[in-house]
Amino acid sequence: METKDELIEQLLNLAFAEDIGDGDHTTLSTIPADAMGRSRLIVKEEGILAGVKVAEKVLYNIDPSIKINVYIEDGSKVKSGDVAFSAEGPVRSLLIAERTMLNIMQRMSGIATMTRHYQDELQGLHTKVLDTRKTTPGMRMLEKEAVRIGGGTNHRIGLFDMILIKDNHIDFAGSIENAIERAKEYCKENKKDLKIEVEVRSLNDIKRVMAVGGVDRIMFDNFTPELTKEAIKLVNHSMETESSGGITLSNLRKYGEAGVDFISVGALTHSVKGLDMSFKAY
Repeated sequence: METKDELIEQLLNLAFAEDIGDGDHTTLSTIPADAMGRSRLIVKEEGILAGVKVAEKVLYNIDPSIKINVYIEDGSKVKSGDVAFSAEGPVRSLLIAERTMLNIMQRMSGIATMTRHYQDELQGLHTKVLDTRKTTPGMRMLEKEAVRIGGGTNHRIGLFDMILIKDNHIDFAGSIENAIERAKEYCKENKKDLKIEVEVRSLNDIKRVMAVGGVDRIMFDNFTPELTKEAIKLVNHSMETESSGGITLSNLRKYGEAGVDFISVGALTHSVKGLDMSFKAY
């Protein structure tokens, strides 16, 4: 299986292929091959900066001769007018790299900014905000990295690194009990050391999960904050707890105050506005 770095390299190669094709003909036709210049990454609104390290990869992949000076690191609070970094090298290379680099940085910074808003809402509580698999196809590694940069916590990366038994799995398996027992047996037979999480839809489901045992985390699906409090008492620290479904910034803290360990929020990655920024010559 590919590593995180290998997946990012594949993403960059695809991004270059779809944007550059057989050449940036505007740049090639207007800029002399020996022209040298400088550009800087200018932030145009307040937020959390993310993607600087990936931007360096983009620039170096286009042209290893480009020299980069970083002034603001990933995870920093930024405001309009801040300069995150500057780059110096062949003008053609700077122009060719511009859009791919900005697309990634704007997306990652938007996610990091959104995540910081959510995690800040839980200040003083032990509850952590989780991302989900509701990510842009091909960009998951970068989007989950942006969540981490923003102060959130990564849930499973994909289908391969955790067993998450959801409602459809339970329905197709015939029961919660069947699904859990089969998952445990599967791990044993295949020598897989995977955590098991189960989604529940009622307090009775929780009792059934606890009766089977062998589960690491339980997810309360579309519970109200009041019902979540009851669920937390029922679980009584016997496993990790997670809330999911119908949770927004406005009701997030109520779920945290109910005592849940994690709150998963798809909105961190599936409906984020990119942070405005530009890459300008100077």
